[in-house]
Amino acid sequence: MIGNFRTGMLGFGGGPSSIPLFQQEAVKKYKWMTEEEFADTLALANTMPGPIATKMAGYIGYRVGGIVGMINALVSSVLPTVIILISLLQVLQAYKDIPWVKHMSASIVPVVAVMLAQMTWEFVKKSGTTLGWKKAIILILASFLLTEVTHLHPGILIMILIISVFIPFKRKENPS
Repeated sequence: MIGNFRTGMLGFGGGPSSIPLFQQEAVKKYKWMTEEEFADTLALANTMPGPIATKMAGYIGYRVGGIVGMINALVSSVLPTVIILISLLQVLQAYKDIPWVKHMSASIVPVVAVMLAQMTWEFVKKSGTTLGWKKAIILILASFLLTEVTHLHPGILIMILIISVFIPFKRKENPS
């Protein structure tokens, strides 16, 4: 899976920085899934233990090509990262005190932040469209407060929201 190979090579900064790359490859370039399916996959992957990039690669690979696709996706996602990481760490270690190397390392942080912000905005727009803006904003603010103020783990919050979907909800009928 060339998409996972490219993501493995370019996903510098850990799993969360790879998510926009996965989205670009799986949704926009190859159209293996829709934005909504990607969002659902990401939400479920976040509830499970382990690195997000390998979970996303494994699931997308399985969805596209079964067991063989999953193995191919995992190898093509992880192997480039391992090889490049070992090589780059050796180079960075050798030249870590040179000013331009320090600046180069620091310059990656804003790029990853912009990529994550762009993906977040896409999810916010999708939420506003599917749920309605009022409900979407309430859920976004509640999620923010629960994760940032009470330090609730995002995986627990996602699991609560998933479970709440299956709880029957009855509205009171207005007497006419």
